[in-house]
Amino acid sequence: MSEDAGPTASFEAPSAARLDALADAAVRDIAWLLFSPDLLRAQRPPGVLATPFESPDEVAASLEWLEAQDAAPAALHRHIAAARVTRLGRYAECLLGWFLQQGPAARLIAANVALRRAGVTLGECDFLVETQAGRRLHWELAVKCYLHAGDGRGELADYVGPNLQDRFDLKLAHLLDHQLPLSAREEFASLGHRGPWDPQMFVKGWLFYRNGLAERDPIEIDPAHARGWWTTRAEWPSFSGTQADAWMLLPRLEWLAPRVRDGRHAPGFVSADALAQQLAQQTGPTMVAAFVEHGDGLWTERSRGFIVPDDWPERAQAFAREQTGR
Repeated sequence: MSEDAGPTASFEAPSAARLDALADAAVRDIAWLLFSPDLLRAQRPPGVLATPFESPDEVAASLEWLEAQDAAPAALHRHIAAARVTRLGRYAECLLGWFLQQGPAARLIAANVALRRAGVTLGECDFLVETQAGRRLHWELAVKCYLHAGDGRGELADYVGPNLQDRFDLKLAHLLDHQLPLSAREEFASLGHRGPWDPQMFVKGWLFYRNGLAERDPIEIDPAHARGWWTTRAEWPSFSGTQADAWMLLPRLEWLAPRVRDGRHAPGFVSADALAQQLAQQTGPTMVAAFVEHGDGLWTERSRGFIVPDDWPERAQAFAREQTGR
């Protein structure tokens, strides 16, 4: 987790070595949600960034809690199984909810609070939490993977979802104009959750750049954000030779923290050529990861990225420039 771990507030983050020592995949994913860099800087009101911790003591206690979860993860695994999650965003909500219910920092008041008027759903508040100091916060969680598809103009619209159904500028506008203001609406007071609630956005994820080349990021993006690469299928043979010898497809629910694999029990690694043959069965962009071995049977993720169809860049650039009122 070392290449992506960073402080979420003004407190010193746990050392990369302690985070990397976490072995259980779900526990590593919780740690990544708590300690990885935000995708965004703070924005105009109400775009305040969520800070999971109020003090260095909470950071230290949370790390000890994570290590205890890592030593005995069965209850966490049952919690995830009971949620029957299939979408990345719901998986992240499941993990953050577990931390708020069981962890030593902010306390969960309610989750997925639907706001309705005249039988019509206006929206849903992801989390209502109360900090140990008594602050009452409304968190909106988003976990996103966007690929940079622009031509250097440095706009947030250049970051698009792999399936071209989502765009970073549209997501941010929806957060600021619709989701974060929900807890301040008159209808919300009737739900019985005493406020006022301070809205905050909890936006994590990865941004991917063509062949890993740096781009001029828009001012809205946190420079410390987690980074990956994307390449076309035609470019894959030349690009893959510079990365690693061992590759693996990453299922959607493994898109959070960098992965660790025990090659003695679950190898599943393939060469770049074999991966290209697997991709022939895929119709859209596919996330893959490069792994390196550490000599003790453990393989750790070196980098991750998307391999996209050869016509994807042109379609993605058109989607980035599309004028829309969504």
